[in-house]
Amino acid sequence: MPARARANGEGSIFPYRNGFAAYVWVTKPDGRRDRKYVYGKTREAVHDKWIKLHQQAKQGPVATSVPTVGSFLTYWLTEIIQPNRAPLTYATYETFVRRYIAPGLGAKRLDRLQSRDVQTWINQVARTCQCCAQGKDAARRKEKRRCCAVGRCCQTVPSTRTISDIRAALRAALTHAQAEDLIAKNPAVPVTLATVRRRRGKSWSSDEARKFLESARADEDPLYAAYALVLVVGLRKGEALGLTWEDVDLDTGELTVGRQLQRVRGQLLHRNTKTQASDATLPLPHICLTALKLRSEHRDEARAADGKAWHENDLVFATRYGTPIEPRNFQRSWQTRCDRAGVRPITVHDARRTCATLLADLDVHPRVAMQVLRHARFSVTMEIYTQVSSKATRDALKRLGDSLGI
Repeated sequence: MPARARANGEGSIFPYRNGFAAYVWVTKPDGRRDRKYVYGKTREAVHDKWIKLHQQAKQGPVATSVPTVGSFLTYWLTEIIQPNRAPLTYATYETFVRRYIAPGLGAKRLDRLQSRDVQTWINQVARTCQCCAQGKDAARRKEKRRCCAVGRCCQTVPSTRTISDIRAALRAALTHAQAEDLIAKNPAVPVTLATVRRRRGKSWSSDEARKFLESARADEDPLYAAYALVLVVGLRKGEALGLTWEDVDLDTGELTVGRQLQRVRGQLLHRNTKTQASDATLPLPHICLTALKLRSEHRDEARAADGKAWHENDLVFATRYGTPIEPRNFQRSWQTRCDRAGVRPITVHDARRTCATLLADLDVHPRVAMQVLRHARFSVTMEIYTQVSSKATRDALKRLGDSLGI
């Protein structure tokens, strides 16, 4: 029987070792032309790959050498994220890569990573005790071990929010690989995850907020002005701690928000705010202006009393020796003040929510509230504004009950 006639161009398919190989001339991402090879055990399998490679070559540049997922992630973190993103963003992505992505997917070749591989891997991460997987228990002191090191698993699995963030980090990296023409599509996009149920923030009533501030003022709390700025002006914790006297104009009664204080991997960073939407010049209400003037007086007194022990800096809020305040210590001081004031404990971030809720109670237009709180998206402000207060709910149900009462 005569051999099948080869189609035009099929001369690039040839026997190779224990199977077959083929090549296609492609344009690489750097603009140069080169051969890209495909391999298989049968001629038919190689022919299918050859056809697919021809189609890719027609669509755009094709990489002739593809790294593993792990080596690409190392490049992505070092060359793309670290120089161009905020330190906290880099630290978060690096943690996800080191603890979760690289151990599970790092050995796979980038162009062979499939959506099924990502789905299976991330499902496994979601049900694996990370205390055991990462050796956290073994690293603890012997008397504090409580999991795999003593023979019983504590089932410390990642939250749905963490799983979603891990997928987001992988998706961002693969999107960049796609932009560099290393892969044709992003295999992390079709992955299905459990729905993240976000915690609904708490907020104080105006009476609770007033009680909290009155307690801090009566006890001459050195952070009273910071509390007032968080509750009345809606400053974030890092923005309040990163505030300098250069940003405060006590004569005109204005405050400029443009920097924040962050602790990132052992370093206390005084840097720009996360987004341009966070920057603003705000008028200071009387309560905040008075509190800042008191703060200025207390700072002068502390500097005079400490003498050589005082560390000079321009921060509005500092320790008794003038050093920056740790963000975690500010949160602890906030919680202690909640207990002393006898109000429901909420976080500092929830205090911003309280500011938004009080603005809504005063019928302030949402666009104005967005400018005060400096939300990047209007939907964030509206999410707070559209929540009916518990008082309004009780009043509505009371009226309904009264109307149906016998």
